[in-house]
Amino acid sequence: MHNAALAHVGLADWRYVFLPIPPELFAETVRALPAAGFHGINVTIPHKEAALALADDATAAATSIGAANTLTFDQKSAGILADNTDAPGLLEALPQGHQPRGRTSLVLGAGGAARAAVYALLNAGAADVAVFNRTRERAERLVADLGGGRVVDAPVPAQLIVNATSVGMGALKNTPITADTVVTGSCVVDMVYSAGGTKLLEIARRRGAIGVDGLEILMTQGAASFERWTHLPAPRDVMRTAARAAEPS
Repeated sequence: MHNAALAHVGLADWRYVFLPIPPELFAETVRALPAAGFHGINVTIPHKEAALALADDATAAATSIGAANTLTFDQKSAGILADNTDAPGLLEALPQGHQPRGRTSLVLGAGGAARAAVYALLNAGAADVAVFNRTRERAERLVADLGGGRVVDAPVPAQLIVNATSVGMGALKNTPITADTVVTGSCVVDMVYSAGGTKLLEIARRRGAIGVDGLEILMTQGAASFERWTHLPAPRDVMRTAARAAEPS
């Protein structure tokens, strides 16, 4: 996805590469990357909290969420800026007419992706942000840390539902969500991506809801990272096409 975007904007000498880094070598490796010519990196689990901790500076979003998925390097000073593009990526992926302002919402999960989702919804003016997690204590900590939202003991109907669980919704038998949770005309976002879509999105569409899959979220948060590193507008259609083409069949 990123390499297709780099080629499209004419950055022929740039490459986006996969770097498997064990946790015990994360800080040491990342601090060496600016000198090696890297402009930035995306960070995934289990490194998101460590990425925020090692950064020299951080955006308000990364600080509030408590995790960073994007690091940008200053080539002159070798300084590291931490950011979180999951939050703006989620908002950008929402279809027209389904923005959070004034709407009820439900976030499933209490991990890093859920923290980004709750942060995004609160700051976008959602009327209500309900948070459900199997371990209630984690949900309570999330709400307390972000200073907003409310914890619920079971999924509640909402106009906007975001699945941010780490395991996804492939099998609804593993979660108490039911078809009644999905309100007709609502928008359901599954931050997990799976070939052909997830069971949650299948139910949502059967109920007349709008579904947004994880590949769209992947593209929007990736586009935000791309723009931070290159200072160029991300070619979103190119990135979306590349992501879809790489989706396992």
